[in-house]
Amino acid sequence: MENVSAVTSFIFTAYTEMEDHRYLYISCFLFLYILILLANSVLIIVIFSEKGLHKPMYLFICNLAVNEIYGSTSLLPSIMNHLVSHNYGISLTGCLLQIFFVHSYNAVEFTILAVMGYDRYVAICQPLHYHQLMSHRKMCILIALSWVYPNIFFGFYFILTIQQTFCGRFIERVYCTNFPLVRLSCLDTTLHSIIGLAFFFVLPGPQIFMILFSYAQILRICLLASKESQAKALQTCTPHLLAVINYVFGVLFEIIQSRFNMTHVAYNARIFMSLYFLIIPPLFNPLIYGISIQAIRVQIFKLFSGKKVNNLH
Repeated sequence: MENVSAVTSFIFTAYTEMEDHRYLYISCFLFLYILILLANSVLIIVIFSEKGLHKPMYLFICNLAVNEIYGSTSLLPSIMNHLVSHNYGISLTGCLLQIFFVHSYNAVEFTILAVMGYDRYVAICQPLHYHQLMSHRKMCILIALSWVYPNIFFGFYFILTIQQTFCGRFIERVYCTNFPLVRLSCLDTTLHSIIGLAFFFVLPGPQIFMILFSYAQILRICLLASKESQAKALQTCTPHLLAVINYVFGVLFEIIQSRFNMTHVAYNARIFMSLYFLIIPPLFNPLIYGISIQAIRVQIFKLFSGKKVNNLH
């Protein structure tokens, strides 16, 4: 990842406003990071160790948990290290790596959520053909695509950022993201911005279509079904819908934070907005899936109580 540039390191100016309460920030970030690791690790261990949970829905949830750990680990330790060391600088290579980690985490997250939406559509709208449409082979293909497609797609756009030369040094964030870094380029970034805007709409296009189509069909079926079937569908889909809504909030916060001047907003609110997608979904998703899905809940109880639980409804 070599790049001949006028500037080879950057300084995060947002950390200077955290100086007075840095130990409080470190304690909060460390506590939240431990919770994220614990909650998602428990979910992964439970699904991996229980053969009764080796089904598409649960394995998709397992992949979501792996991605949550990947996203949080890519940045939270780095943020805590900056606060502890009082060193608010980062190399160009380190900044580019952060950008790739952050954006690939987001893209994979949304892709997995889209695949999970399709899985719920098949389970509710075509239950008799579920095992055929979501066979082990197709499940493996969908899981592979969830990781490969967004990373390759973003990689093509990311090449444009790597090729830039940078004259600015100061980044008004606590970590690197693509748009704030590109604004520091020595070159005209009009074409880069146009491609970036197109990328923003094209990359999530298939995922958005899959989610909207899946839930439109589920809604159609629910309107024609009995109350008992409606309640069952609602119970099945609620955790996933909450995860999607939570993710959308995180993306909106990140877009607002990156693209618009937010100096009029309180500093703590800006920090929360920029870190929302790294903290809230990784905490929220394992809790909502672990609590609301009985098959997972009983196995978590088994793990911590040491009792044998055979109920996997």
